[in-house]
Amino acid sequence: MKDSYGRKIEYVRISVTDRCNLRCIYCMPEHGVTWRPREEMLTYEEIVRLTGILAAMGVKKVRLTGGEPLVRPKLHRLVGALKAVPGIDQVMLTTNGLLLKEMLPKLMEAGLDGVNISLDTTDADQYAFLTRSSPKTLQTVLEAVDAALSYPQLTVKINCMPMRGINEENLRDLADKAKDRPLAVRFIEMMPLGQGCGFEPVPEDEVKQKLGISGTMSEKTGESAGGPCVYYRPEGFRGKIGFISAVSHKFCSGCNRVRLTGEGFLKTCLQSSAGVDLKAILRGGQSPEEVDIKLKSAIEAAIAKKPKEHHFGAKETEETAETRKMFQIGG
Repeated sequence: MKDSYGRKIEYVRISVTDRCNLRCIYCMPEHGVTWRPREEMLTYEEIVRLTGILAAMGVKKVRLTGGEPLVRPKLHRLVGALKAVPGIDQVMLTTNGLLLKEMLPKLMEAGLDGVNISLDTTDADQYAFLTRSSPKTLQTVLEAVDAALSYPQLTVKINCMPMRGINEENLRDLADKAKDRPLAVRFIEMMPLGQGCGFEPVPEDEVKQKLGISGTMSEKTGESAGGPCVYYRPEGFRGKIGFISAVSHKFCSGCNRVRLTGEGFLKTCLQSSAGVDLKAILRGGQSPEEVDIKLKSAIEAAIAKKPKEHHFGAKETEETAETRKMFQIGG
């Protein structure tokens, strides 16, 4: 499945909930969040059905997101069902890690291929400030990282958002998590979307300087295919360091993904409101055969109109501006 610019769409990020057990300052307000009614959210059966149609059209990779996906009950059952969809090669998960350690055995039994753990600092007080939680919470996340690494078949990555004046001096300690372990630590540039608009990102080049990453000190790996992250392996590192810089190092020309929100809207670009409401078709009342035909046609039409690139920093029109918050999109 290709869009009108020749980009091959092989990856879908699926938000299974807008709820979360943390309140990270750059993602979600501390109070006053209005949750989507549960009946408006896609059921697991609906997610599997839509994934089957996407897989038949060329999608091979699925990532489950939230909110925090592990707050949705029995997520391992969805992982297992998605792994059984013909054409799906990988099912992965992005999580804050709070519930991961206890749920890993069932997730691994279901066939989970990879996990990304959000972790912006190794300082307990700083972590508590960023997540509006207790300093003790950090230890739970660090234990989840160790538990994930105990499964050799599981790809484990840490995602960090470098923020000016908040965690920029802790980045080296976080990067060192990959020094002696088969772990990827990725530094993701803050995008001006939702709560993230209130924070200044630390540019990729500056993060590299802080970490001592340069052409002479690091080996650029060949592991960036199929995604926006550019990886380096600093001298003496067992793991690797990655950079995802959507604004300063735009990678739209190689975008291979779409997003399915928890309420069933297929987004073709993170910034744009472009896409199609698949849930309305799915619950439209026609026969299963008719619904599948309509879903395929709607997906094809949406992919054909996938924007060429994002325009973060430019003035949005009312028709194209995205009003959903990051926790409602799934990142």
